[in-house]
Amino acid sequence: MPDLFNFRIKPNTSPVNSDTPSLKRIWEIAWPIMISLLAQNIVGVTDTAFLGRVSEVALGGSAIGGLFYIILFMIGNGFVTGVQILIARRFGEKNFGEIGRIFDNSFYFLAVTSIVVTVFIYFLGSVILKPIVSSTAIFEAASTYLQYRVFGLFFAMIGLLYRSFYTGITYTRYLSISSAIMAVVNIVLDYLLIFGKAGFPEMGLTGAAIASAISEAVALVFFIIATNRSERVKPYGLFRFLKPDPAIIRNTLGISIFVMIQFVLSLGIWFVFFLIIEKMGERPLAVSNIARSVYMFLMIPGWALCSVTNTLVSNAIGEGKPGQVLPVTYKIMRFSVVMLLAVVSVAAFLPVPILGIFTNDAGLIKAAIPTFYIVLVALFFFSLVSVLFNAVLGTANTSVSLFIEIITLTFYVGYTWLMAIRLHQPVEVAWTAEWVYALFVGVLSFVYLKYGKWRQKVV
Repeated sequence: MPDLFNFRIKPNTSPVNSDTPSLKRIWEIAWPIMISLLAQNIVGVTDTAFLGRVSEVALGGSAIGGLFYIILFMIGNGFVTGVQILIARRFGEKNFGEIGRIFDNSFYFLAVTSIVVTVFIYFLGSVILKPIVSSTAIFEAASTYLQYRVFGLFFAMIGLLYRSFYTGITYTRYLSISSAIMAVVNIVLDYLLIFGKAGFPEMGLTGAAIASAISEAVALVFFIIATNRSERVKPYGLFRFLKPDPAIIRNTLGISIFVMIQFVLSLGIWFVFFLIIEKMGERPLAVSNIARSVYMFLMIPGWALCSVTNTLVSNAIGEGKPGQVLPVTYKIMRFSVVMLLAVVSVAAFLPVPILGIFTNDAGLIKAAIPTFYIVLVALFFFSLVSVLFNAVLGTANTSVSLFIEIITLTFYVGYTWLMAIRLHQPVEVAWTAEWVYALFVGVLSFVYLKYGKWRQKVV
């Protein structure tokens, strides 16, 4: 069992170095990540916005199929989170040569994994969806979307590896550029392929899936070219293509496996959340897909600061300064609250224009407004707790983060089922489950960081 409760209350005897990263330094690392996340989310927003003008079935199908794809994507994202922790730790230790070996062996693992998963889902994805989607129209739309979307998985996973490398060494400039390229390509191809413009066939939902896959491939090409031409990354010795080292892969998996399980479990439960909503009808599902897009889009500053937290905590421990962990975490939390408060305050006065980005159906916009405000409250709480949780990840005690996630998700899904199915509450009440999630993650993460034995963790 992870050592979540294996602690004793005691004063912090670690030497606290006041030389924590400044807000300027935090911002220098965060803003390119923020821009990259903005561009990445534009892909999802574009799909939702365009498909919202096709039909509610297309919108619902992309929600189910897209969430299924994201669960697969999170296998890679969980793995590279462990990679980022290791690279950040080695960067703090100034052990640059080891970073290249970690990167190359991670490439081997992700390449094989993504190809195997792609083949499996292409042939069996619809078989998995069939028994869990009650609407025939939604099932057919989701299956079609997934069958084409899954071809972007290889490019997405290798792109994640590059992101973890650049974030781990605190050089995040290329992240924003690659994501901007991906967003532009996706917008153009969405317009051409969904609606059949400029001589292209009108492909609707299929066009959205193909556009997303191609945009991920183009973004990866940029990473490859930029990295090969950069003098800054040569000391790390990437892509020497040495013989795979099972010891490095095992060590990386030793950290990553818990994050992989955690991410897949978390997204799997969110998938269950949407399946519960789907039982309420096509309109609540369409509302929830729009709410999901709003949630992911407005949380971009928070996600960026989560990644910064992960890296700076691991850097501090690698430099032998565990006393910096809590001060830098609190500093980032204050920064996050200010940014998310500004975002939420502005958004609260613009529900119709913001929701109108995703659909031109006046009835759907009106139905989505109550859920929109539930999401705004969740965003504010999540801006705090997500930083705490990523500080836990940064300590490399990923078994603890998994334990926290399991406890939290148990209450999350139980609450959702109670509200939506048992008590037949409207969709906006079901979305208050996000408040429950934030409460449990925040409390458990704070307790562990304050009193847990994370200072002794060696990776």
